Amino acid sequence: MLNEAVNLESSPGAQAASDRRVRDRGATERAILAAAKGLLSEEGFQNFGINAVARRAGCDKQLIYRYYGGLDGLVEAIGADLGTWVRDRIPEDAGGMFLLTYGDLMERLALLLLDALKNDPLMRRILAWEVSENTEQVRRLSEARSKALALWLDRMRGSLAPPKGVDAAAVNAVVIAAIQHLVLAGAAGGQCAGLSLKTSKDWEKAALALKRLVRGVYG
Repeated sequence: MLNEAVNLESSPGAQAASDRRVRDRGATERAILAAAKGLLSEEGFQNFGINAVARRAGCDKQLIYRYYGGLDGLVEAIGADLGTWVRDRIPEDAGGMFLLTYGDLMERLALLLLDALKNDPLMRRILAWEVSENTEQVRRLSEARSKALALWLDRMRGSLAPPKGVDAAAVNAVVIAAIQHLVLAGAAGGQCAGLSLKTSKDWEKAALALKRLVRGVYG
């Protein structure tokens, strides 16, 4: 009987069933994560709960507990996914641009970040929450995004250094804050301080101004 059980477990049919369960779990985990991100981007944390995510994902809510350990684990998974977002939207290759100076590096980061944020509703939500909601969940997502950006900059910087006498940490914080505010203002009202942000031409104008600011500091 024992040999029969071993043979049954190692049979092609049993292996195929095991592989199918692994694939099904992977698909379900991705569906849950996508549903959670979609719900957050559309409705925020106010309606973010296990039942709502399960309905959107089309799965039993017990699977969320099984795969993610609950709502906190799901938020952690979204935070981890933000690291992937940075790698995907802000690639580490130079994109044909020669990064010879720290100014070259910061110009590339600024332009890529501007384009990435203005095209991502969930990231805009997270940015808005950072300045309006002081909750543990928001802090986790904010820290995950900030850490991923810092790691990108460290990897890309190599031996490049800012000009002497420039407080790069302070300057970069102001540049990133300006980008974030432009994106939020553009999404909310289509303008920022009188600058229209409705068309591609408008955003090109904003990008050019951003380049000039970065170059004005870093050369």
